[in-house]
Order: sequence, then C-alpha cells, then structure tokens
Amino acid sequence: MIDQKLILAGGSGFLGKALAQHFDALGWEVVVFTRKPSETTAGAREVAWDGETIGDWTRELNGSFAVVNLAGRSVDCRYTPANRQIILDSRVKPTRILGQAMTQCELPPRVWLNASSATIYRHTLGTPWDEFGADFKPTPAVHDEFSVEVIHAWENAFNNATTPHTRKIALRTTLVLGHARNSVFPVLCWLARFGLGGRMGSGNQFVSWLHQADFCRAIEWLIAHEDMSGPVNLAAPNPLPNADMMRLFRDLVHAPIGLPATEWMLEIGAFFLRTETELILKSRRVVPGKLLASGFEFQFPELRDALQDLVADRRPNVQEPRPS
Repeated sequence: MIDQKLILAGGSGFLGKALAQHFDALGWEVVVFTRKPSETTAGAREVAWDGETIGDWTRELNGSFAVVNLAGRSVDCRYTPANRQIILDSRVKPTRILGQAMTQCELPPRVWLNASSATIYRHTLGTPWDEFGADFKPTPAVHDEFSVEVIHAWENAFNNATTPHTRKIALRTTLVLGHARNSVFPVLCWLARFGLGGRMGSGNQFVSWLHQADFCRAIEWLIAHEDMSGPVNLAAPNPLPNADMMRLFRDLVHAPIGLPATEWMLEIGAFFLRTETELILKSRRVVPGKLLASGFEFQFPELRDALQDLVADRRPNVQEPRPS
C-alpha cells in the first residue's frame, strides 16, 4: 500500500474527480484545491484557493509527493474578448502562483504535472506529431490562432517557474473520454442516437483521444518514473479520422444513419451552441511517443474497445445531455 500525498489543483472537474478516485484506491492522500470547497470529490479532501494569490492552501504543498495542476476555464464557449481573457488567465495565473508557492516550501513536491493541450501541434492530415514535433504554427483555416497562443503562454509560465527540486511534466492532453457531463462521450452518443452522428466537415480531420482509465494510469506512471520530464502527449496510440470515429459511435448506439454536417452548418450550430468550430475542424493527429518509449501499455489503444468499455460501465446516475 502506497502512503503518499497528491495535490490536485483545480481538481473538482471531470479529470480531477477521476484522478482522486484512482489515487485514493491506491492508498494515496488526495487533496483538491478548489474555489468552492464542498467535499463533493470522492476520495479527496477539498481545500479553498483562488488560483491567484498565496494563502493557507500553500501549507498543503510542503512535503507532498506530487502536484497535478488541472486549473483552467473550459474552452467550450464563444471566443469573445472577455472569454479569451478568462481562458488565458485561468490557466496562466494558477500555474504561476503554484510555482511561487513551491519556492517557499521547505520540502517542495517531488514532481509537478501541469495541464497543457495537444492542440499546440500544427493541424495535420499527414505524419502524426510526437513530443519531438516542433511545428506549432497556427492554421488560419481552422481558426486555432487563439488556442495556440494560450498554450504557449501556459507552458511558458510553467517552464519559467523556478523549482530546482521538483521534476516538471507538461501534460499535452487530447480528448479524454469518460462518463461525466463535460466529457464529449455522452454528447457524441446523444448525437449519434438521434441521427446526427455523421461526419463533421470533411470528416478527414484526425481526432486524438484517450480513455479516462488510461489517463489516470498514465498520470500514475509519470509520477512513478523519475526519468520522465518535459512535454508528454497524453493520447492513445491510434488517432483516427472524424468520419471513422462517428461511424464507431453510430455502431455503438445502433443508429442506422448519421446525417453529415458541412462546415457552414457547423458554423451556424456553433454560434447557437455558444462554442467554436475549431474544436471540431482542427486535425489533431497526436501520438504518445514518450509513453510508448518508456514501456507504458495502454489498456484501450483502439477507440472501438474504449467505447464498448464505457458503454458496458455506464453509471446509472449519468444522464446524457439534452438541448437547453
């Protein structure tokens, strides 16, 4: 039984709750930093923080083994000037304040894993990106300029933090599939069930994805392997085109048809749903080079198996989204 302490900064959402349950089952003490403590995170103790200023929460860092920072406003919104500033600040400010707090620790955390995004890599239909890819230019056709700018600022804040006694890993995460309402899995199931599960845009854009179980297992692996540092892609090894992904969702829910959505239809839909088409149209063909080279074995390397597991493990208290 492991007796270690894990800090989940901004860990009250989908991924934080999954990690809390995973590490609690391993025997870890789990502490969640959240703006609104309510003790709703199973397997964890919640502590108040604002993600911007030094406070009592900093005492929890001293002597902890690992910190995973997941703080950041959802990008599933319209990129208005106000929302752009919130998205940027909600990532950069918590990263900076964690770095400052660690410099005050007598016993700083041994490893700090900071959320990032695989969206940093350039839109591509060709060779997939591993961590050695360095082409981060935005692609105006898919409107990803703002996202790339945010990720650069986010990773710069992380890399510039002076933490000589703490190993650092930037988690370039892809689409994580799970049961929570803010996971895309129930949304795509709902679309497919009601005949809207056809290709989106050309359908040729690649989707990189990861089962939530492998997300948690990968975090555990990265914490345990002291030779792992720098950017790490959190993605299953087999990304696939959007059209193939939607076909698997139709098969999953036994939908006979799936109406396609052209780019102009997606633009109209995104406007009314208050989101952005970049989340759908950018081709994110990303592979987990470092994880595979280190010997990590994925429980769900293929999307079909991942989806079938999620359906078999459907929780009775999880409801699919309905139009508002």
